[in-house]
Amino acid sequence: MSDRSDGLLVLRVMAAAIALLLWLFVTLERRGERPAEKVVEASVTYNPPPGMILLNPVDRVRVRLRGSEETIRRVNPYAVDVQVEIDEDARGVVDVHLEPENVLLPEKLEVVSIEPSFLRLQLDEELRRLLPVRVKLVGEPAAGSVVAGRPRVRPEQVLVTGPSRLLSAVDHLETSPVSLNGHALDFEESALLVSPDPLLKVQTQVVSVSIPMRQPQPVP
Repeated sequence: MSDRSDGLLVLRVMAAAIALLLWLFVTLERRGERPAEKVVEASVTYNPPPGMILLNPVDRVRVRLRGSEETIRRVNPYAVDVQVEIDEDARGVVDVHLEPENVLLPEKLEVVSIEPSFLRLQLDEELRRLLPVRVKLVGEPAAGSVVAGRPRVRPEQVLVTGPSRLLSAVDHLETSPVSLNGHALDFEESALLVSPDPLLKVQTQVVSVSIPMRQPQPVP
């Protein structure tokens, strides 16, 4: 009888352990299915009309998402993108209302809100111009030498693309500072082009600069 009682006790303990494990499994599974929310910083992608450019694009907006705890925990903010379609005949100031339909996101998630949900965008005609390049010189030459004439630049002109109202106000591009320190003879080096505005896109980023130098004449 003692062996039989011990066996029944073991079976009861095993059954209780299995029931506990099942309860824990179901509880954790249901917990993962409970609704949860999360706010992500989502990128904004624009599709302006051909030949037009945005002057004031908003790069990111806050999107509140809802889904199961498991889905929310695994969501990648980079997988959420807000797409803005602009009418082809739009010009000047354009008001855009962001709706859940504008948001591309993974399955099993829904959009609760977007902040800001309203964008006031400004469109301008895209313009292209060839602009001359000027060299920015800094520092002092060595041994009394001086710059002998105008620096030579290759290429002398560079194509720039950007909004009409910005590009129309620019008449040249300037290089990053080219130092004269320590130079007594002619020298050549590469220099970066500096865009006067982030919305102005410079086709060539680097130019070659040649600096002619003149040495002081010896005193007789």
